[in-house]
Amino acid sequence: MDLPVSDLGPIKNSGAASLSCPHCDAELVRKIAQLLLPGLATACVDSTTGDFFRTPAIVAVDIRKEMVDYLNHRTETYISDLLLAHESPGDSSANHSEPVDIISELIEDFTASKRNIFSRVSGWILSDTRDDRIDDFVHEMDTNRFWSIDRREVISEVLLRNLDYKSKSHCSMRFDEERELEVHRRECEFRPVACGNEGCKVKFCAVREEEHDGVCAYKVLSCDQKCGEMVLRREMDRHCVTVCKMKLMNCPFYQVGCESGIPRCRVEEHCRDELQRHLICVLPVIHRDEVGLEDAWKERATALAEAQSDNELAEALNVRALVTAIKNLEAKIRISQEDDSDSSRTEPTSLQN
Repeated sequence: MDLPVSDLGPIKNSGAASLSCPHCDAELVRKIAQLLLPGLATACVDSTTGDFFRTPAIVAVDIRKEMVDYLNHRTETYISDLLLAHESPGDSSANHSEPVDIISELIEDFTASKRNIFSRVSGWILSDTRDDRIDDFVHEMDTNRFWSIDRREVISEVLLRNLDYKSKSHCSMRFDEERELEVHRRECEFRPVACGNEGCKVKFCAVREEEHDGVCAYKVLSCDQKCGEMVLRREMDRHCVTVCKMKLMNCPFYQVGCESGIPRCRVEEHCRDELQRHLICVLPVIHRDEVGLEDAWKERATALAEAQSDNELAEALNVRALVTAIKNLEAKIRISQEDDSDSSRTEPTSLQN
């Protein structure tokens, strides 16, 4: 399907308007421009559904002009109509919508006016087919650059200026001399600037620099978990749940009763500081055949901690290692006790001789 004449010319200012500042919120302009092509595709598809002699491509040029004229007229009168519908300009209900939302609603109004009886019926019965046709025509126009994004942004800027009567999204400054305008353009809060974070290619108006900096995926930040590392914002989540040394983890003795959550880098410190508690948790596991009260296990744990000579218990960083260290230490204690017992039995005999 071939598309007809491919583009509209840009809208140019003339006369005194040439000395007005051209800067506006580029991000909002881009968002509005992205609404225009799907809106045009919808109007073209709906107006030709069931028509054997016309296709969306045939009517695209005429409907595009009609849509631009409609949006330009509606945005020029939108604010005055809205304010007239309320008691005062300061009425908060008159200012609740953003320009992008307003234009989206106006596009919906325009496309609704293009729906014929066949498109209404097919919309109810074959909504998926209709949506597919619209998506296909959007892709076709985009591929053929029928209405390029640059051209749409020119129109979108005009629509934005029509709605932005409080000058929140565009610069309304005017100058008598070209020199004054050039000086202002370099300092205008709506001048386009590039992100200073390495790797980020986003451009935005200067007034949104702080806002972008607060969400830029390429900004380098200190780790959220205070590990001391500097990490890209876009990699922060992965860093915190994988390699961060301050990542919280269960105590190695969680399965036997220690429910502490500790940073990964402090596992050894925790095992040393909480040795007594870990011993009390592990001893009943080792000596399942023995029945003892908690106080008895505490006394036994204290005795083991005092009996270690090389901190072998404190250096055990998991249940298996601590079980092995306890068994080895208990074996040493038993041998020592048996040696003492043998010595006590032989000592009276030597005295009698």
